[in-house]
Amino acid sequence: MKLNIAVLPGDGIGPEITQQSVKVLKAVADRFEHEFHFEEAAVGAVAIDFWGNPLPDATLELCKKSDAVLFGAIGDPKYDNDPSAKVRPEQGLLKLRKELGLFANIRPVKAYDKLVDRSPLKAENISGADMVIYRELTGGIYFGEKSTSEDGKTASDLCTYSVEEIERVAHLAFKAAQSRNKKLTLVDKANVLETSRLWRKTVKEIGEEYEDVQLDFLFVDNAAMQMILNPKQFDVILTENMFGDIISDEASVIGGSIGLLESASIGEKSALFEPIHGSYPQATGKGIANPVASILSAAMLLDHFGLEKEAAVVRKAVEVSIHFNVCTPDINTDNHYTTEKVGDFLESVIGDTDNHIINNDNLNFGQMTII
Repeated sequence: MKLNIAVLPGDGIGPEITQQSVKVLKAVADRFEHEFHFEEAAVGAVAIDFWGNPLPDATLELCKKSDAVLFGAIGDPKYDNDPSAKVRPEQGLLKLRKELGLFANIRPVKAYDKLVDRSPLKAENISGADMVIYRELTGGIYFGEKSTSEDGKTASDLCTYSVEEIERVAHLAFKAAQSRNKKLTLVDKANVLETSRLWRKTVKEIGEEYEDVQLDFLFVDNAAMQMILNPKQFDVILTENMFGDIISDEASVIGGSIGLLESASIGEKSALFEPIHGSYPQATGKGIANPVASILSAAMLLDHFGLEKEAAVVRKAVEVSIHFNVCTPDINTDNHYTTEKVGDFLESVIGDTDNHIINNDNLNFGQMTII
């Protein structure tokens, strides 16, 4: 297969982790005889610094003509700490989602057996947790009309949803549930919000088309509590934009590190793949950022194009790295490896068609001749 992939490293640790994902995708292409072409472009704070625009026209055009977008991270403290800033890095990502029509964000959450003790949650509560969160991405309060009074003492954000916006992401979530454990949970606030009542009504109607899927409902405050108390109850979660943003970040503690969580943002014609952890500016250039979330996002990219065998090889490589503790300090605090070394190891596992690495429990990473 031939794919043209736009690479948007972005801010903070984005360039470091994205470099490892490109490395892994190149290893996949070599092993399975695919042809992947990569082209970089600026986005976020770095784009503001050079062009005064968090999403330059050239970047947007590259994304539109590419088969997929591999995204790093976005954000910079100098904008976070300035509430008066009119141009912000995050505006670039929001505009990109809108321009590409990326209406569904998909976030898998998995508890790795070897890492359950790394989570602040009780191991017996999270062991075996495996879910995927479908978040509507282009509607709701984030994109609604915003206003501030002339005296600056009142402000408002309008939350609006249409049936069409709800239907298109709901169908994706129901289909995902059919391929998993056939359970879908809608997270809303239908006891208070009109938009949530529209969500619940619409999803109930759609659910009648998927008789094999068990549909239940949770208010978002209860869902937030259940995510801590019993995350194993969830299979597929469907929710609106802001609730999904919050719930999926909360779910990141289940895996023991936010550096393990990947995501895909899907539209009718475009798709973007990114880790959920953000730009983590404190770690920039220190070689301590975990590249696994970005690399697993690359695996989702492969899945999106039907390259399921290739994606499985990437995920197996990640499991091998966790098994051998070839991890960055967020996971391996005693004898950690750098961002680049983790990427090198995963590249090697993918290229190891004879499974020498996987079958050698006594492997010493520092002595590997293939690195």
